[in-house]
Amino acid sequence: MKQVLFIAVIIVLIPCFIVSFFMEASELEFDLIVGNVNVRVKRETSGLIEVVPLEEYIVGVLAGEMPVNFHLEALKAQAVAARSYVLKRMIQSRQDEYDVIDTVAHQVYLDLNYLKTKWQDNYVNRINKLRKAVFDTKGEFMVYEGAIVDALYFSTSNGFTEDSEAVFSFAAPYLRSVESLWDETASPVFKDQKVYKADAFYQQLGLPYNERLTIDILEKTNSGRISQLKINNHSFTGRDIRALLQIRSTDFEIVKSGKLIYINTKGFGHGVGMSQYGANGMALSGSSYLDILNHYYQGIIIKKL
Repeated sequence: MKQVLFIAVIIVLIPCFIVSFFMEASELEFDLIVGNVNVRVKRETSGLIEVVPLEEYIVGVLAGEMPVNFHLEALKAQAVAARSYVLKRMIQSRQDEYDVIDTVAHQVYLDLNYLKTKWQDNYVNRINKLRKAVFDTKGEFMVYEGAIVDALYFSTSNGFTEDSEAVFSFAAPYLRSVESLWDETASPVFKDQKVYKADAFYQQLGLPYNERLTIDILEKTNSGRISQLKINNHSFTGRDIRALLQIRSTDFEIVKSGKLIYINTKGFGHGVGMSQYGANGMALSGSSYLDILNHYYQGIIIKKL
């Protein structure tokens, strides 16, 4: 009888043990974040790795990534996006020496000593504004179907954001092309023009000089940015042209006039995720930071550490 009872108890307990084991495994990444609230920041200039408290790091990212004169709701949206981005990196880099680099390779981070020197008499007011944006969103980050999102962002759209797979090597359901109609009026860098001498233009593209310039647009993305084109019958991607000619966007037109070539662009940045000037335009129109995040990141849920 005792043996039968013992076996019955084991049969009952084994499923509980298995469920407990897999719950712990599935929550491991979240536990790593909760247990590690410091960010290991590699300083590009010195090569040193600094350990920075998470919320202090977000203050430094706000200072480096978004103009401090932006509306508070836009700064709060940026804080949540920056926090989501670095938490994702902390999970991915757990076996590495550092989590993030302090440049555009990841997120621009400016420390308080640098900001005191840079802002001088304006330091107290400006840092308090950034700290309020961070405090008001303390611990908040975005998830999609239980996973922390890749919270990409950029300066200025061309009127639309971009699908992630049009730029990067993955398709994220929360990084879909959406309208961003605020940028044209909100952003001083919505339009730009770069001028090249014809010989320098061809040299930058690695093409032989030719008096005649032909541009054939072969394909555009859903947002109207150029994905494939030919220049004098040589194939390029829009991203190739943006990198080689150092222009602001893949929404461009190329016009030759005499010995000069003009490249006109709309927008600034890769176009995926949140438009920062679009976010500021939304905030100035009365939208909250939650409105902003739910517009640019489709289907996300806000969680808090």
